[in-house]
Amino acid sequence: MQRIGIIGGGAWGTALALTARRAGREVVLWAREEEVVAAINRDHVNPLFLPGIALDPAIAATRALDEALRGAEALLLVAPAQHLRALVAALAPRVPAGLPLVICVKGIEEGSGALMTEVVADALPDAPLAVLSGPTFAGEVARGLPTAVTLASADRALGERLIAALGTRSFRPYLAADLVGVQIGGAVKNVLAIACGIVMGRGLGDNARAALITRGLAEMVRLARAKGGRSETLMGLSGLGDLVLTCTGPQSRNQSLGVALGEGRGLAEILAGRRSVAEGVSSAAAAAALAARLGVDMPITAAVDAILHRGAAIDAVIAGLLARPFTSEIR
Repeated sequence: MQRIGIIGGGAWGTALALTARRAGREVVLWAREEEVVAAINRDHVNPLFLPGIALDPAIAATRALDEALRGAEALLLVAPAQHLRALVAALAPRVPAGLPLVICVKGIEEGSGALMTEVVADALPDAPLAVLSGPTFAGEVARGLPTAVTLASADRALGERLIAALGTRSFRPYLAADLVGVQIGGAVKNVLAIACGIVMGRGLGDNARAALITRGLAEMVRLARAKGGRSETLMGLSGLGDLVLTCTGPQSRNQSLGVALGEGRGLAEILAGRRSVAEGVSSAAAAAALAARLGVDMPITAAVDAILHRGAAIDAVIAGLLARPFTSEIR
């Protein structure tokens, strides 16, 4: 795989473009925003989404989907989760048969409760799919700091080819076969990061945050198993690794949103001051609805959904969680 197309010109898409270039690949990056395309092609920067990072001059940007697809031997999908269905619908008539699609976005679709592989398969049922996930702050990946991720594919040969195409000394993909577990980990950890931020914003202490991370991991495992995933997947980079990073790292968009909520700011006010997407906001509602449909107990996820989307008071929700009956840790 020599030529890589990347669909999405945000911070993560741009960081992946840099990663692919470090691996020696030709890269064409599609972005929706005209100013992003112009800045990448003219000045070799993306000041809108990844300021302060110099880009390889060989990275080309475009607003034309056909140009991003031309000659591509793999296509990385890095659009926000709630926009992926519309984007894939636009791509579907253009995607050549057999072109591998790598899903690099973390979320669950609102309304349908679909995982991102299910969203893509609705429009492109025969496309070879893989999922790239794990503990990754875009700025650190862009700067070439050491990072390990999970690359999941049901086709081991395809997964190995993608790892060979994208892996470098500082960007280390580990192969997995459990696409469901990898996606559940990537989506639900954002919801739990909002919960951890609320705990921090409310001044509830490090003990409470550690308890929330651990009990949140149990929720991730239960949902993954109900969807056909494997428990052990959630103990890896795309589960525990990503959860720890997002719930403790100050760069986390979702955690910082939760902190602001915990400090008393309203959701609309917080979102109005941001360009970047905090995927946990939409995934909270989608994961809570999916869990209810599958009969999976996810009280922390339901609590975040209630605060974000149902007008629930933070202190009342916390009191409700602390009043739950004592139970076994492993179930």
